[in-house]
Amino acid sequence: MRIALFAHPGGRAFGAVEGPAGTDDPEALTIAELEGVPFSGIRYTGERWALADVELLPPILPSKVVGVGRNYAAHASELGNEVPSAPLLFLKPPTSIIGPGAPIRLPIDSKQVEHEAELAIVIGGRGARQVSREDALKSIFGYTCANDVTARDQQRNDVQFTRAKGYDSFCPLGPWIETDLNWADVGVQALVNDDVKQDGRTKDMIFDVPTLVSYVSHVMTLLPGDVILTGTPAGVGPIVAGDSVSVRIEGLGTLTNPVANRA
Repeated sequence: MRIALFAHPGGRAFGAVEGPAGTDDPEALTIAELEGVPFSGIRYTGERWALADVELLPPILPSKVVGVGRNYAAHASELGNEVPSAPLLFLKPPTSIIGPGAPIRLPIDSKQVEHEAELAIVIGGRGARQVSREDALKSIFGYTCANDVTARDQQRNDVQFTRAKGYDSFCPLGPWIETDLNWADVGVQALVNDDVKQDGRTKDMIFDVPTLVSYVSHVMTLLPGDVILTGTPAGVGPIVAGDSVSVRIEGLGTLTNPVANRA
């Protein structure tokens, strides 16, 4: 099931995206409004819109976004880094989150902003605190596309990642949450102006989905709706004002955002 947060003439709500499997063409899809938050069960209000007639928002508004660095060996290598012996964690603030179609705003004091296409985990209603790897999947509500936008020059200069990854608009999420995904082996791509720049598969992650959920939950309590970014494959590269950058995940959908200078 595809779950989205959307704005409609009467406000905003969660909805179930319905239509042909494998398509994310708004003209072919509808969205059925849900009551409340979907973690506690799926209940329809009876209202329904054409997807093209509503605005998709970030599919979830988490208390925190937990990033995982260097989780693909080829990406670690392209940046001249060793593969970590345990998941390398960092945080992106909730204020960095934007939804489909919203602009990525380039900071004036960075000369090298880059895309990072990632599969994102969305934690479900039970949360996760010190869960075992065997039980970790029970804490997952679903998955979405993410772009871990990074000011690479600042990341190098600062050593730690907060400034480089924390700017407003540096965490596009969407277009929806897919609750049923074969996370073990799906394609993850980044496209800039329709040219494929990153093309990896989740089977090449060093630490897989249940390992990451378990590991993070032993560091910090994961609340319902919290997001874990699972790392990016090789091929990261620059984005500049005027570009259009997309994250495409097999079986999930495509998240597209324009790039603009910060006002």
